[in-house]
Amino acid sequence: MSTEQWYYCLVHHDVEPAEGCKAIERLGPYPTREEAAQALRLAQERNEEWDNDPRFNDDEDEPDKDDGGSAFDALKP
Repeated sequence: MSTEQWYYCLVHHDVEPAEGCKAIERLGPYPTREEAAQALRLAQERNEEWDNDPRFNDDEDEPDKDDGGSAFDALKP
């Protein structure tokens, strides 16, 4: 099993090994070159999942469907 990691460079729009561009310019690491090549698609899919997750819905017009309270409730006096 290879321990090599791959990254997708946002500057060059290409897959590169660990010895590539600065970390701020890359997505990853990914376990395979093929998975790194799909980095933009994977990021888009994850963003859509998070945008549609009711646990993170910021729409204030709808009542809160989760009666479990807020993480900030423990900080209230």
